[in-house]
Amino acid sequence: MAERFMISTSTIRNYEANGLIPPAERSPNGYRRYTDQHAAYLSCIQAMAPAFGMEVTAEVLRCIQQDQQQAAMWIIREREVSLYEGKQKLERLIQDIQSYTQDYITSNAEEPLTINEVSRLTQAPRSAIRYWEQAGYITAERDPGNRYRRYRAYHLLTIRLIQVLQNFVYSEDTVKLKQSIAETEHSHLNLQELLNVAENSRAYLDKMLEFQLCGISHLYQLIQLTKKKR
Repeated sequence: MAERFMISTSTIRNYEANGLIPPAERSPNGYRRYTDQHAAYLSCIQAMAPAFGMEVTAEVLRCIQQDQQQAAMWIIREREVSLYEGKQKLERLIQDIQSYTQDYITSNAEEPLTINEVSRLTQAPRSAIRYWEQAGYITAERDPGNRYRRYRAYHLLTIRLIQVLQNFVYSEDTVKLKQSIAETEHSHLNLQELLNVAENSRAYLDKMLEFQLCGISHLYQLIQLTKKKR
């Protein structure tokens, strides 16, 4: 089974220990015996994990083993809706970046924002904004008189993009997208770089949509198989 799915035997044992696949029966000599049902679970894991993450995948497969197919499907539907909502937010953000790039107000005339105002406008906690600044995703200006943080409209656009990325399934691609934000020079004169990251994020969402459809297909096959086993 490990050779079939190109994974280690310890990975299969871990899946079994953590309830992602049903317990295997034992042969008289103590070896585990795996069936087509185990293969369906492993296939489902490999198809669903890239689209939904291991945490959601594990929750869904445990529901299947507990004969809670409807609960499993509603968990997946919630993630589908989340992906769609992320796509909508990203499309609006891309439009706003394009609009701001074309018609931005010069930084001398633009009224700066406090961290409280930024938090209110973006619904991002102040602690998150400070963390993103420490991580290099945004670079706030400082008031020369009191050293308070000052933010501009392009900071709001960057924060909105970070918020969208926060809801993506963790992967090497999402790490690279966040690194691209950190590498972007924080200025209204370099919003084209931010726009590029946003458009790359849109391409990533398109890929995730395909991954989700693939994962759902394997989940459906698993559900049909478990129904036959009843």
